[in-house]
Parts: sequence; C-alpha cells; structure tokens
Amino acid sequence: MSDKNPDTAPTGAPWRNFYGRRHGKTLRPSQQGYLEEDLAKLSPGPVDWDVNPDRRSLDLDALFGGKDVWLEIGFGGGEHMVHQAVTYPEAGIIGCEPFINGVAMLLGKIRAAGAENIAVHPGDARDMFDVLPEASISRAFLLYPDPWPKKRHHRRRFVTPEHLEPLARVLKPGAVLRVATDIPDYVRQTLEEVPRHGFTWTAEGPADWREPWGDWISTRYEQKALREGRTPHYLTFLRS
Repeated sequence: MSDKNPDTAPTGAPWRNFYGRRHGKTLRPSQQGYLEEDLAKLSPGPVDWDVNPDRRSLDLDALFGGKDVWLEIGFGGGEHMVHQAVTYPEAGIIGCEPFINGVAMLLGKIRAAGAENIAVHPGDARDMFDVLPEASISRAFLLYPDPWPKKRHHRRRFVTPEHLEPLARVLKPGAVLRVATDIPDYVRQTLEEVPRHGFTWTAEGPADWREPWGDWISTRYEQKALREGRTPHYLTFLRS
C-alpha cells in the first residue's frame, strides 16, 4: 500500500491549484541577466516547501532591520512597488509574483531606481503566507488582480477565503489593505468577502473609491483599463 498522501505534493506541500501564467514571451538577454544576477540576492528567505518543509517563519527584523514590512500581492511589472519603496525608504516591501516575465521587469526597475528595501518571492503568495509571522505586515496591496470574469471561475479570484484567511492572519491590527480593480463584479465580491475576514471598509463617500490614493502611481494595467473605457476603483480596508 502506498504511503503517499493524495492531498500533498512530493515536497510535503498541500496541493494548491494554480491558474495563472508563469511564463510569457522569451526574455531579453538583459532580463535574463537580472534574474541570474539579482533575484537570489533579493530573496526574503526560505519560502518554498522544498527549502523550508517545516514552514519556519521568516526573520523579518533581520531582513529589513526592524522596519515596518509591507506586502504587494502580484506586483505585475513592478512599477508600483518600486515607487512605494523609493517613496517610503523607512518601510521594507516584499513582493510576490509567479509570472517570471514580471519578475524580470521588476528587477530592471529596482536596478534603475537603486531601491534597497525590496525583497522578491517569484512564486505563489499562499506559500509566502505560510512563513510570514502572525501580525507582522503593516500594509498590503492587491492591485488589478486577475479578474477571472467568467462566473464559474470566480472561486479563482484572490478575494476568497483561501487567500483572505491567511492574509488576515499575517496583517497587524490596524494594518491597511489597498485593493484596486477596474472590474465592477470584482468590486462587488471584494466588498462582500473582505469584511467577512476581519476587515473594515474605510470609505465615507464616493471620492474614497473613485479617486486614487495620494501616493498612487498608475500601472500599465490601469492604463490599459482606461484606454479600454473601464473605470478604476480604489478600495481601502483596515484590519480590524
């Protein structure tokens, strides 16, 4: 009889369906160089199951020297995260992104900006949640996440219990969660699900979701939405 657990991978990791892309167009030589030369140096520590099967918590104080730690979930091309890192050098920012082309784009932007307060996990945010200490994150960003527009795919969206429960665990009381999306039904699901997991929506009037945050930098995903006539929404929550 096999002693393998059908609910786990060979590394011991739980089976987690992953629906997004991990690779896109062939990387340019410069981007491949960024990955080879910079990615390992920007690691937040052992995150994946093959290197941290016991799921030991990351030492964030050692990583960022005691700074407040922020988390960007799916950083796309990295322009927002680098902007935040340069604007707020007093914070350390961890970014999670499984799409390797986006990771390569980010690394180029980090070099150009000279940002030194960024750590990068080129993988699933759920693995990061496993190893972040409880109540350790002061601010989190979920910006233009994959909308999964078909109704049968809504369970793949980030704003579901599979993601929101561990996110709530790692956020400090009073931590800020920012969500930006141009999809009205994603707004609906966000406003239904996020408060159920220990968050309070801070909006007091329409400007609070129609106008971007004061330190916002428009991303390439937002620019595409605007070109195609879709309206961005900016939702701010506090961890209760």
